[in-house]
Amino acid sequence: MKVENWEVITDSEVQSIKQALEYSSLDRAAVKIQEYFDQLDKTKLNIAVTGASGKGKSTFINTIRGLGDEEEGSAPTGVVETTMEPTEYPYPKYPNVKLWDLPGIGTENFRADKYLEQVGFQRYDFFIIISTERFTSYDVQLAREIQKMGKHFYFARSKIDESLRAEERKKKGNYSETATLDLIRKDCVTGLQNLKVESPRVFLISNFDPEKYDFPLLQEEMEKDLPQEKRHAFLLALPGISHSVNQRKKEALQAEIWKVALLSASVAAVPLPGLGIAVDVAILVKELTKYYRAFSLDEVSLNRLADQVNMPVEDLKKVRKSVFNKEITADVALKMLTKAAGGGLMVAGHFLSGIPVLGSIPAGGAAYWSTSRMLRSCLDELAEDARLVLVTAFPAKVTEV
Repeated sequence: MKVENWEVITDSEVQSIKQALEYSSLDRAAVKIQEYFDQLDKTKLNIAVTGASGKGKSTFINTIRGLGDEEEGSAPTGVVETTMEPTEYPYPKYPNVKLWDLPGIGTENFRADKYLEQVGFQRYDFFIIISTERFTSYDVQLAREIQKMGKHFYFARSKIDESLRAEERKKKGNYSETATLDLIRKDCVTGLQNLKVESPRVFLISNFDPEKYDFPLLQEEMEKDLPQEKRHAFLLALPGISHSVNQRKKEALQAEIWKVALLSASVAAVPLPGLGIAVDVAILVKELTKYYRAFSLDEVSLNRLADQVNMPVEDLKKVRKSVFNKEITADVALKMLTKAAGGGLMVAGHFLSGIPVLGSIPAGGAAYWSTSRMLRSCLDELAEDARLVLVTAFPAKVTEV
């Protein structure tokens, strides 16, 4: 929590909150923060997935949303082109973040020279071009048109696991996975460069093993290329099936804690027994619920993961240690907040001296400090629960914490 170091904050929304605190009032700051969170909730992100027909676009859309091909809400798959018009597929828990399955480029009905106009290219934030072998002139023509629009695109070489198995059978004892991956990537890049694509970004992926190869890197690059508010929406929507994704989620949520704490203290509604401070517990419950969903600790996500790894869901549930391992309620949140406040009010003043307005309002400052401390503790606990669930679900895999 570095809210006292205002000089390090550059985000325009944060600057408006800072100004409200310094030159206006706590109420005005609360209005600014609420506007900020309302805008985050309304943020829309549209991701286009395209390429030649039959290259695994639909399976990719299901995988990056954490769904199997046969689950409710999944994109239909098949050995022939199944997508005849742009079709949207929202993330199950984040409906404002959508992937669009676009018709295969280069088919009789979708010629490359008219393709972008036919699929309504204006709506998409960026494009993922998928192929199972070398990329074609159709793919390159599409990439050039996307580039003219000033939007990002990524080449994804899918079914890399099948290519590796085929190479292993062919070379037998002389096989090297690393060397084979390097060869495939170099072949794709060289092919694109020969077609006049400058510095192409190629990601080798398997739709059936999204923790391996370049799948995590692809997600990370897409996240980095987005503006801040859309980056936040995309990151939270990603299924929590890797430690690296969960760590980035934790960092993003941690960066928002001071705003939530300030908002809760500003619109204080529920007094903490014996402590003389008050907070809005409903705001805290909403934020904790966001953590729960982001780390895929909710009932639906745990059941889906259990099905994917063929494990009783109770085996995943029982490893969770957080006090919120069953549900998030106002009563439990209030108990955690009272504990955080009672355990540290004596040192709160040290953290409040540099915060405009709050530093001069003891009750408001103490409420801010206590809620911030409580949210950090709960975020740590839920992130640890997510780690324990993944270790249980994938015991044979070594993933970074």
